[in-house]
Amino acid sequence: MRSVVVDLCERGDLPFTTVGTHRRIRRGDVEALLERTQRLTRDQRRSLWLSYAIAGRTATDPIAARRQALENLRGMQDSSRGQARRWLDEWERLLLGLTDRLLGVLVSPSPKSRELRQNSPFAAVLTDDERARVLDAWRMVEEEERSCTVLSSRRSCERPRGSSTIPTSW
Repeated sequence: MRSVVVDLCERGDLPFTTVGTHRRIRRGDVEALLERTQRLTRDQRRSLWLSYAIAGRTATDPIAARRQALENLRGMQDSSRGQARRWLDEWERLLLGLTDRLLGVLVSPSPKSRELRQNSPFAAVLTDDERARVLDAWRMVEEEERSCTVLSSRRSCERPRGSSTIPTSW
Protein backbone atom coordinates (compact mmCIF):
# COMPACT_ATOMS: atom_id res chain seq x y z
CA MET A 1 0.00 0.00 0.00
CA ARG A 2 2.83 2.39 0.82
CA SER A 3 4.29 2.08 -2.68
CA VAL A 4 0.90 2.95 -4.21
CA VAL A 5 0.71 6.14 -2.13
CA VAL A 6 4.32 7.03 -3.03
CA ASP A 7 3.54 6.50 -6.74
CA LEU A 8 0.44 8.70 -6.49
CA CYS A 9 2.50 11.44 -4.83
CA GLU A 10 5.34 11.22 -7.36
CA ARG A 11 2.91 11.34 -10.33
CA GLY A 12 1.32 14.46 -8.86
CA ASP A 13 -2.08 12.79 -8.33
CA LEU A 14 -1.90 13.22 -4.56
CA PRO A 15 -0.57 16.50 -3.14
CA PHE A 16 1.80 16.27 -0.18
CA THR A 17 4.26 18.23 1.88
CA THR A 18 7.57 16.90 3.08
CA VAL A 19 8.52 17.04 6.75
CA GLY A 20 12.04 15.70 7.06
CA THR A 21 11.97 12.46 5.06
CA HIS A 22 8.24 11.88 5.51
CA ARG A 23 5.37 12.85 3.24
CA ARG A 24 2.34 14.46 4.86
CA ILE A 25 -0.96 14.06 3.04
CA ARG A 26 -4.18 15.88 3.89
CA ARG A 27 -7.28 13.74 4.43
CA GLY A 28 -9.28 16.02 2.13
CA ASP A 29 -6.84 15.34 -0.73
CA VAL A 30 -7.18 11.58 -0.21
CA GLU A 31 -10.98 11.85 -0.16
CA ALA A 32 -10.93 14.00 -3.33
CA LEU A 33 -8.75 11.40 -5.06
CA LEU A 34 -11.15 8.64 -4.03
CA GLU A 35 -14.12 10.63 -5.37
CA ARG A 36 -12.36 11.18 -8.71
CA THR A 37 -11.49 7.51 -9.11
CA GLN A 38 -14.87 6.18 -7.94
CA ARG A 39 -17.15 8.41 -10.04
CA LEU A 40 -18.41 6.61 -13.12
CA THR A 41 -18.14 8.23 -16.53
CA ARG A 42 -21.16 8.26 -18.85
CA ASP A 43 -19.72 5.33 -20.84
CA GLN A 44 -19.04 3.39 -17.65
CA ARG A 45 -22.64 3.93 -16.48
CA ARG A 46 -23.89 2.74 -19.88
CA SER A 47 -21.67 -0.33 -19.68
CA LEU A 48 -22.87 -1.01 -16.13
CA TRP A 49 -26.52 -0.92 -17.21
CA LEU A 50 -25.83 -3.43 -19.98
CA SER A 51 -24.01 -5.52 -17.41
CA TYR A 52 -27.08 -5.44 -15.13
CA ALA A 53 -29.09 -6.99 -17.95
CA ILE A 54 -26.35 -9.56 -18.60
CA ALA A 55 -26.36 -10.40 -14.89
CA GLY A 56 -30.13 -10.89 -15.09
CA ARG A 57 -29.71 -13.26 -18.01
CA THR A 58 -26.89 -15.06 -16.18
CA ALA A 59 -29.06 -15.43 -13.09
CA THR A 60 -31.97 -16.89 -15.05
CA ASP A 61 -29.91 -19.12 -17.38
CA PRO A 62 -26.37 -19.41 -16.04
CA ILE A 63 -25.37 -22.37 -18.22
CA ALA A 64 -26.28 -20.72 -21.53
CA ALA A 65 -24.82 -17.34 -20.53
CA ARG A 66 -21.54 -18.90 -19.41
CA ARG A 67 -21.35 -21.10 -22.51
CA GLN A 68 -21.74 -18.07 -24.81
CA ALA A 69 -19.25 -16.01 -22.81
CA LEU A 70 -16.67 -18.82 -22.75
CA GLU A 71 -17.04 -19.31 -26.50
CA ASN A 72 -16.49 -15.58 -27.07
CA LEU A 73 -13.62 -15.56 -24.59
CA ARG A 74 -11.69 -18.26 -26.47
CA GLY A 75 -11.71 -16.17 -29.63
CA MET A 76 -10.74 -13.01 -27.74
CA GLN A 77 -7.85 -14.74 -25.96
CA ASP A 78 -6.38 -15.94 -29.26
CA SER A 79 -5.82 -12.37 -30.43
CA SER A 80 -5.03 -10.57 -27.16
CA ARG A 81 -1.79 -9.52 -25.48
CA GLY A 82 -0.65 -7.50 -22.50
CA GLN A 83 -3.18 -5.94 -20.14
CA ALA A 84 -6.18 -7.08 -22.20
CA ARG A 85 -4.98 -10.67 -21.86
CA ARG A 86 -4.80 -10.25 -18.08
CA TRP A 87 -8.44 -9.11 -17.95
CA LEU A 88 -9.53 -11.96 -20.22
CA ASP A 89 -7.75 -14.47 -17.98
CA GLU A 90 -9.66 -12.97 -15.04
CA TRP A 91 -12.95 -13.41 -16.94
CA GLU A 92 -12.03 -17.04 -17.51
CA ARG A 93 -11.49 -17.57 -13.76
CA LEU A 94 -14.83 -15.90 -13.06
CA LEU A 95 -16.72 -17.87 -15.70
CA LEU A 96 -15.34 -21.16 -14.41
CA GLY A 97 -15.93 -20.19 -10.77
CA LEU A 98 -18.92 -19.50 -8.55
CA THR A 99 -21.96 -17.84 -10.10
CA ASP A 100 -22.38 -15.49 -7.13
CA ARG A 101 -18.88 -14.11 -7.65
CA LEU A 102 -19.49 -13.66 -11.39
CA LEU A 103 -22.77 -11.82 -10.71
CA GLY A 104 -21.05 -9.64 -8.12
CA VAL A 105 -18.44 -8.50 -10.65
CA LEU A 106 -21.07 -7.91 -13.34
CA VAL A 107 -23.02 -5.44 -11.17
CA SER A 108 -20.15 -3.84 -9.25
CA PRO A 109 -19.16 -0.23 -9.94
CA SER A 110 -15.65 -0.91 -8.58
CA PRO A 111 -12.61 0.14 -10.63
CA LYS A 112 -11.63 -3.49 -11.20
CA SER A 113 -15.11 -4.39 -12.49
CA ARG A 114 -15.05 -1.33 -14.77
CA GLU A 115 -11.82 -2.56 -16.33
CA LEU A 116 -13.20 -6.06 -16.72
CA ARG A 117 -16.31 -4.73 -18.49
CA GLN A 118 -14.05 -3.02 -21.05
CA ASN A 119 -12.98 -6.53 -22.09
CA SER A 120 -16.32 -8.29 -21.67
CA PRO A 121 -16.86 -11.67 -23.34
CA PHE A 122 -20.67 -11.38 -23.04
CA ALA A 123 -21.44 -10.36 -26.63
CA ALA A 124 -24.62 -12.07 -27.91
CA VAL A 125 -25.80 -12.98 -24.40
CA LEU A 126 -28.47 -10.31 -24.88
CA THR A 127 -30.51 -10.17 -28.07
CA ASP A 128 -30.33 -6.99 -30.14
CA ASP A 129 -33.85 -6.12 -28.95
CA GLU A 130 -32.96 -6.62 -25.27
CA ARG A 131 -29.82 -4.54 -25.67
CA ALA A 132 -31.79 -1.75 -27.36
CA ARG A 133 -34.41 -1.76 -24.58
CA VAL A 134 -31.73 -1.55 -21.88
CA LEU A 135 -30.04 1.35 -23.65
CA ASP A 136 -33.37 3.14 -24.14
CA ALA A 137 -34.10 2.80 -20.43
CA TRP A 138 -30.60 3.96 -19.55
CA ARG A 139 -30.94 7.04 -21.80
CA MET A 140 -34.25 7.86 -20.16
CA VAL A 141 -32.73 7.66 -16.67
CA GLU A 142 -29.69 9.68 -17.75
CA GLU A 143 -31.96 12.41 -19.11
CA GLU A 144 -34.09 12.25 -15.98
CA GLU A 145 -31.03 12.66 -13.79
CA ARG A 146 -29.63 15.41 -15.97
CA SER A 147 -32.77 17.44 -15.40
CA CYS A 148 -32.69 16.22 -11.77
CA THR A 149 -36.37 15.38 -11.48
CA VAL A 150 -38.05 12.06 -10.92
CA LEU A 151 -40.79 11.71 -13.52
CA SER A 152 -43.30 9.91 -11.33
CA SER A 153 -43.29 12.37 -8.43
CA ARG A 154 -41.68 15.52 -9.90
CA ARG A 155 -39.43 15.88 -6.85
CA SER A 156 -35.73 16.70 -6.87
CA CYS A 157 -33.18 13.93 -7.24
CA GLU A 158 -31.42 12.99 -4.05
CA ARG A 159 -28.82 10.62 -5.50
CA PRO A 160 -25.36 12.13 -6.15
CA ARG A 161 -24.28 12.41 -9.80
CA GLY A 162 -22.10 9.53 -10.94
CA SER A 163 -23.55 6.88 -8.69
CA SER A 164 -25.53 4.18 -10.42
CA THR A 165 -29.14 3.10 -10.42
CA ILE A 166 -29.99 -0.58 -10.70
CA PRO A 167 -32.90 -1.21 -13.03
CA THR A 168 -35.74 -2.86 -11.14
CA SER A 169 -38.12 -3.91 -13.90
CA TRP A 170 -36.20 -6.29 -16.15
